[in-house]
Amino acid sequence: MKIKNWFIIVVLVCLVLGTLLHFTYEWSGEDKIVAIYSAVNESTWEHLKLVFYPMTIMAIIGTFVIKKQKNNYWAGQAIGILTAMTFITVFFYTYTGIIGKNFAILDIASFIVAILLGEYVTYKIITSEKKYDMEKISIVLIIALFLSFLVYTYNPPKIQYFKDPINGSYGVK
Repeated sequence: MKIKNWFIIVVLVCLVLGTLLHFTYEWSGEDKIVAIYSAVNESTWEHLKLVFYPMTIMAIIGTFVIKKQKNNYWAGQAIGILTAMTFITVFFYTYTGIIGKNFAILDIASFIVAILLGEYVTYKIITSEKKYDMEKISIVLIIALFLSFLVYTYNPPKIQYFKDPINGSYGVK
């Protein structure tokens, strides 16, 4: 499969899967296992799951589809995921800091841009001729992010980043 075609599929799957993950916790009857990979509230932290899990799942699948074709595979994946997560955080706190409140349409748009930007960065890194010697640390970083979502879903720090702005809760209820 051509790498550009693969990334078009990845973006579409991530957008659909990320959107569904916004609702799966509620749909599951607030199942504690589903909470690991679904947004359990409206906090910024929980919304990062909507890009992390789809991008990570597609990265794992991609190891069977394109990894043999490209260098820097996991470096590109890790940097792309971090780019998407960082974009959502920076965009949200910048626009809400300026305007004073959040708007769902801007949050949805930032999710879409984050996926596009993250996958674009991934694509550029893995198609680069430059060799980045950071495959192992990239995998460790993705595992550390997974463990962070696992821990902070059930035991989040009591800071604004983890607080649901609607009901003031933190993590799983």
